[in-house]
Amino acid sequence: MKKVLVSDYVHPALVSGLADRGYEVEYNKDFDPSRLEEKLPELSGIVINSKMIMHAERIAVADKLEFIARLGSGLDIIDLQASAKKGIAVINTPEANCDAVAEHAIGQLLCLANNLIRADHQVRQKQWNREGNRGFELGGKTIGLIGMGNTGRAMARKLSSWGLELIYYDPYVFELSEEYNYLQSVNLSELQERSDIISLHVQLTEETHHMVDRIFLEKIKENCILINSSRGAVVKTEDLVEALENKRLKGACLDVFENEKPHSFTPHEDQLYNKLYNMQNVVLSPHVAGWTKESLLKIAELVLKKLDLLKN
Repeated sequence: MKKVLVSDYVHPALVSGLADRGYEVEYNKDFDPSRLEEKLPELSGIVINSKMIMHAERIAVADKLEFIARLGSGLDIIDLQASAKKGIAVINTPEANCDAVAEHAIGQLLCLANNLIRADHQVRQKQWNREGNRGFELGGKTIGLIGMGNTGRAMARKLSSWGLELIYYDPYVFELSEEYNYLQSVNLSELQERSDIISLHVQLTEETHHMVDRIFLEKIKENCILINSSRGAVVKTEDLVEALENKRLKGACLDVFENEKPHSFTPHEDQLYNKLYNMQNVVLSPHVAGWTKESLLKIAELVLKKLDLLKN
């Protein structure tokens, strides 16, 4: 019987669905990545999340491996070239959690616009500061979406009736369906110049690594807000903090970070992130934008559906 390792927390429907398809499933959401090399030679499939890196050295010893299923969208944790050389199918599920990510990003933006986190804290402390928590409305603002994949399109759909001007930049999307006729395609420079809010929806690649750096931030509209729910390394943290400190950026909504393991911070990172964490004009969350109860099931169902398509 072919063996599959499910190495992270998943909906029970995925485990039972794999078993129904004839696989012997080892479900270990706390699987130690250091044991993967010894485990891979016996596996026909593996289901991973961001903590499990499928680099070329690991793929080289996976002689029986038929598929790698990525829970979510990011493929930067898989060596796609090495996988292709060995004929290993790579599955990801960006369609399954794009709505969750978009809603989370909008939620963070609304929190920032209306000072909700600060106001909540103050009310709990019996402070009643109405004027100090006066917010701003999104209507009439221009939102620039960078990346028009599944999540970028989900963000656009959800904001389409909010009285905003929606523009986007994506060098790999040449035409959108009629459904998105309210969107305007622009080049990157125009997006930077016009956007009151910039939201990132890109994969992490060599091209997008540190795409948002000091040079990028010097070109944006004054008092712009940055949203990043894509990948942490798309934004150079040091330059982001500097732009927030000098008020080049009005604020930021961040669900992802360059280093998402605080226990591993270098002294420099510790100082840098402490600056970020102490800022009042940021809204932060621990890479959970795509993690809803609904997306957990949707991801499971989509992995199974894509596996079935591989067999047909």
